Parts: sequence; structure tokens; C-alpha cells
Amino acid sequence: MKRATAGLATTTLTLTLALGAAAQSKTVTGETLRVKATVEAVDEGDRSITVKDEDGNYHELAMPEGGRIADVKVGDKLVVSYYENVNVRLKAVDEPDVNVEQSSSTPAAGSAKPAGTVAKQRRMTARISAIDLKAPSIAFTGPNGWKYSTRVADKKALEKVAVGDRVDITWTEAVLIGFEKSK
Repeated sequence: MKRATAGLATTTLTLTLALGAAAQSKTVTGETLRVKATVEAVDEGDRSITVKDEDGNYHELAMPEGGRIADVKVGDKLVVSYYENVNVRLKAVDEPDVNVEQSSSTPAAGSAKPAGTVAKQRRMTARISAIDLKAPSIAFTGPNGWKYSTRVADKKALEKVAVGDRVDITWTEAVLIGFEKSK
């Protein structure tokens, strides 16, 4: 089980790289997923909960600040919406590497329980480590042993980049958490 704002949904991201001369950046907007879940465990000290979705999968969620985590009980029902957006930009040769992460938490107005939005954005410089034109797919390596590979929707985009090219990858993720009213 993974604690993150992104651990909620298993999504296959089809990355489209449009890195030609005219377009040096491409944004891939993910779909918003909406999941109903039940609280299975509450960690007040860590401000996190473990939920079980309708498919029987467990996920750990960081809870927004505000609202009393002590008011969240095992068995509470909630609706979680998950959103992901990825931007890939080819870097200039002399541009410095980046590796930064920001997060924020916004409570829902008027909620006693810690409902609201938890968002995270990570920006890092990575290097293209492999390209497979047959799949088609691309793989990256980045700071601290980070590795990532994904399918690519536009096979022609892979012809515009090469193994060894540096890119900036920016992930934006948000989880909106809302509790159902008790009956």
C-alpha cells in the first residue's frame, strides 16, 4: 500500500511527446476518477486514513488540514475524486537540473471532518534511458534512483527525441475527499 495523493487509482498514462521545433512542451491531462470508499483505519498522529474502494483495493490517503481527524470513524463512507496532469518539456543543453516537490492542503468549508483537497506537484529533470518504437514506450531515469516508463500514444513523437536527452517532467496530482452524511 502506498501513501500518496496518487495511490488511489491505477491509471495507464499514455504519454504524448510533441517535442518538435515548434512545440517543446506537451501536457497530458489525465482523467478525473471518482471512487466511493469506506474508512478501514484512522491514523490520527499521521493525519491519514486507510480506505477500501468498491473493488476491494486498499489505499492510504493523507487528510487535509482543518476538520477533526478524531471525528473520522472506521466505517465512514466517502467519495474520493483523483486528478492527474503531466507536462514533459525538452531541456536546453545548458539549463540546470531541477528536483522540487510542493504540496498543499485545502480544507472544505464547513466540514467537521477533514474533507477537502490534498494536492502535490513534483518537477524534476530526468534523462531518457530507453525508447521502444514497437511498444511504443519511453523510459526515464532521474534523481535518487528514480525510474519511470510509460506507453506513448504518438509513435511519431518518439522519433523526435533520443536516448540521453534531458527533459523536465512536472506531475500535478490532486485528491478531493468528501464524506457522506451520516444517516
